[in-house]
Amino acid sequence: MCGIVGYIGKRKAYPILIKGLHRLEYRGYDSAGVALINDEGQLNVYKAKGKVAELETYCESKDTRGTIGIAHTRWATHGEPNTVNAHPHYSESERLAIIHNGIIENYAVLKAGLMEQGFTFKSDTDTEVLVQLVEFTQENKHVDLKTAVQLALQQVVGAYAIAILDKTHPDTLIAARKGSPLVVGIGEDEYFIASDATPIVEYTDKVIYVEDEEIVVLRVGEKVDITTITNVTKTPEIKRLELSLSQLEKGGYPHFMLKEIFEQPRTLTDSMRGRVNVRQDNIALSGFIDNKDRFLNAKRIIITACGTSWHAGLIAMYAIEEFAQIPVEVEYSSEFRYRKPVINKDDVVIAISQSGETADTLAAIQLAKEKGAFIFSICNVVGASIPRVSDSGCYTHVGPEIGVASTKAFTAQVTALTMLALCIGREKGTLSKEQYLRIVRELGQIPDKIQRVLGQNKRISDFAKTFTYAQNFIYLGRGYNFPVAMEGALKLKEISYIHAEGYPAAEMKHGPIALISQEMPVVVVAPRCGTYEKIVSNIQEIKARKGRVIAVVSEGDEQVRKIADYVIEVPATEECLTPLLTVIPLQLLAYHIAVIKGCDVDQPRNLAKSVTVE
Repeated sequence: MCGIVGYIGKRKAYPILIKGLHRLEYRGYDSAGVALINDEGQLNVYKAKGKVAELETYCESKDTRGTIGIAHTRWATHGEPNTVNAHPHYSESERLAIIHNGIIENYAVLKAGLMEQGFTFKSDTDTEVLVQLVEFTQENKHVDLKTAVQLALQQVVGAYAIAILDKTHPDTLIAARKGSPLVVGIGEDEYFIASDATPIVEYTDKVIYVEDEEIVVLRVGEKVDITTITNVTKTPEIKRLELSLSQLEKGGYPHFMLKEIFEQPRTLTDSMRGRVNVRQDNIALSGFIDNKDRFLNAKRIIITACGTSWHAGLIAMYAIEEFAQIPVEVEYSSEFRYRKPVINKDDVVIAISQSGETADTLAAIQLAKEKGAFIFSICNVVGASIPRVSDSGCYTHVGPEIGVASTKAFTAQVTALTMLALCIGREKGTLSKEQYLRIVRELGQIPDKIQRVLGQNKRISDFAKTFTYAQNFIYLGRGYNFPVAMEGALKLKEISYIHAEGYPAAEMKHGPIALISQEMPVVVVAPRCGTYEKIVSNIQEIKARKGRVIAVVSEGDEQVRKIADYVIEVPATEECLTPLLTVIPLQLLAYHIAVIKGCDVDQPRNLAKSVTVE
């Protein structure tokens, strides 16, 4: 995911673009760049590897004049993160400059054809192919820039949100989209473009949401010109932003939490993009590749986290120990930092935090770093404190998570940790190539399977009404799904204020079974995998004591259906990936119970999104 922003008007463009990049920086962190046309008609492109601040520093001594410009913050897909691959990209003549969010799937074929025409390429990106194609089309067909963009995009397979400048037309900014978001802001004799409304809302409340395969031509003093790539004229629909940007971002959902639950097919795709290759037969994590020896020589891995992130760490423990045969300990950060832990220089400490600012986790890794351990972080917010302190890491790239009860951040953390476990195991030789390929390919199918689970939302909403009376819940699971049971219980506690506890199913007989009654709902996570028959026995024990069972099972499971009160099916998958599916019904169940009870789902009492103090 990348962030794009553009401006054309009477103000100095550079400050607007830089501020916009900062607001979009969650979309990318690898590099940033800006293109400006100055008063003499020069098209200046400045780029820097790293955060937007690096670009600002680089530009301090540069000519940043101009009232028209485009800017980009990148999350690398095609080509490693460096200055050469950073956007904007020049055409070969350096007459055009482009920024791009998305992936051009047929770039290799297009590139080969352009090379036959004598074009040369400086970067490894699909984006440079696109700007070269536009210039070739313009020169070969003898057409204007808009027509050249239309013709070029007709040859493109993939997703894009683009913006293009032409130094021979310093009064024009052209943008287009397909599959990647793009919004146009309308000011007084000025226009803005961006990936979302965040960089725009400061300047105007009037926006146009560009639709797929539409091209926008912006000129100061003229109305917005929108046509399709086949040159069908469109009448722009101007919408007014609400004063609260958060209302706009809900996207029609009643709550951020529900929106974020339903975003998970996309957010997991985003988390894997650029890491799981298009053939779905290999995973490349730069944080692992660059520090391979530290993982391969680790005598122990310590995972430290809080809350939902701790549950993701428990799932990672199962995966790392199974695939990589390295002992793993999972620690609450708040306990780890105070109990005088034994930490060695050959330990790897993995910190998990959505915000990257969790105080206990930050303190825990600072302690571990002082003792010489290697620190690897799993975070969502680019540039936060925890990734800055860490030696390396992996961003989950799910975008802002506004709902206090974490949903999409959890599944992205589990995905990132599973990819890391697969990378370590494959490199160590403790995971066979056959098993590695099978899991990687199945991982690529998970977003579609989550979408199928979300199709049961209405049914879950209907039977959730039955359980609003409850004062207590028990959640049970085994193996990989024991942490899922704990996560489901946490979600219910957080937003509905119903007391709930997650247990390993086999531990029920060691105390919790005393609580079973008709008034005690029991949620059992029971996909058909290694311990299936044993957990069926646990369900029978509950029913013998008149407990009410909600079971999450694999599709087609008739055995559990006969004995459970309510059954929610999830598609079959590899055992290590089942948490990514089985957690979805538990998120929905907690959400609907809380809504029916009239609770504030997005801002539950006494809770904050990021715990930055003890």
